Amino acid sequence: MRMLISFAALFLSIFLLQISTGGVGPLDVLSGSVLGFSNNQIGLLGSAHYLGFFIGCWWAPRLMGTIGHSRAFAAFTATGAIGLLAHMLVLDPHAWALMRVASGLSVAGCYTVVEAWLQSKVTNATRGRTMGSYRMVDMGGSLAAQMLIGILEPASYVSYNLLALLCCATLLPITLSRAKQPETPNAPRLNPGLAWSKSPLAVAGVMVAAVSSASFRMVGPLYGAQVGLRADQIAFFLSAFVLGGAIAQLPVGWLADRYDRRWVLIGMSIAALPACGVTIAVSGFGTVAVMSAAFFFGLMTFPIYSISAAHAHDWTEDHQRVELSAALMFFFAAGAIVAPWLTSALITLYGPTALFVFIAAAHLILVIFGLIRMRRRPSSGTRQPYVWVPRTTFLVGRIFRKSPKP
Repeated sequence: MRMLISFAALFLSIFLLQISTGGVGPLDVLSGSVLGFSNNQIGLLGSAHYLGFFIGCWWAPRLMGTIGHSRAFAAFTATGAIGLLAHMLVLDPHAWALMRVASGLSVAGCYTVVEAWLQSKVTNATRGRTMGSYRMVDMGGSLAAQMLIGILEPASYVSYNLLALLCCATLLPITLSRAKQPETPNAPRLNPGLAWSKSPLAVAGVMVAAVSSASFRMVGPLYGAQVGLRADQIAFFLSAFVLGGAIAQLPVGWLADRYDRRWVLIGMSIAALPACGVTIAVSGFGTVAVMSAAFFFGLMTFPIYSISAAHAHDWTEDHQRVELSAALMFFFAAGAIVAPWLTSALITLYGPTALFVFIAAAHLILVIFGLIRMRRRPSSGTRQPYVWVPRTTFLVGRIFRKSPKP
């Protein structure tokens, strides 16, 4: 309990940040539709967010080392608030894309500060409880953000102002906390080649995870609107995906720790194929059917990133784990930048079902590639415990992987 109290300010800031920045994506989709943006332009907004996220992941540790944790957190929060407030001042999709770069930069920067702060305080003895609480707060904020969409009016200054107020409120817990700022950790070296050299299958897995997650989160509201869901129903549609993914982590982690992780990864991707098919098939069968399909889709696709990361860490030395986590995040960000724009373009050409056809095609490629890789080399002789890894920053590997014993 004392540990939770000591981290309360950090957790509250993360919760408020998730509500604010997690709500802007679906709100932009609905607002863009109201304002007459094309599907391609709406997809560009999602891609811009992940571009800002990638820049922030790389730059934030360096800025934090220059000006300190609190000042860096304030700078990134202000960047996010400015991006939110500027939306209704300039009603142009390309200007909005720049604003979404700012929001992505804000997310990565704020998470970098919080995760560096957590890492400085956590020990191997308290790591499990701390990370479990961190995941619960992060997931709770994400669910709250999706539900908020049901009450926010699209293309309204009040809606974006409310999200900006929540973004500004993230400053209060950290800046008013009496906790002493920790020493600044060294920024991890970005070496994408490390991940590929350790496990090409893990690289493919995190990129497919990016295709599934980024496409659904950033273009899913467009799909929902085109299959007849109202704004409040789209909120439940997105929440069902997140909830399904959260529930899947425990049973999938049990499987991944007991069986060859490559088979678990391939099995999840095989299961993702009927999940995509069911989502397409039930699109005309009412709200409950569509929500249930979204839950099933999240159940099958959400854990793929963590399975892939665990498989990569099985082949990695302790001193390389932080660098490997950064490399995997690089490939996730690369996939997430491309996916929203590409899927929105496919929806324009072939209709809303193209979203899930594209995701299914990505999973089919992963299945084939996984089978090829299994023939190339045997499973690893050492196994790291499965960890439900949030896709937050390049520093996340420091706090979710135990420190090696001296």
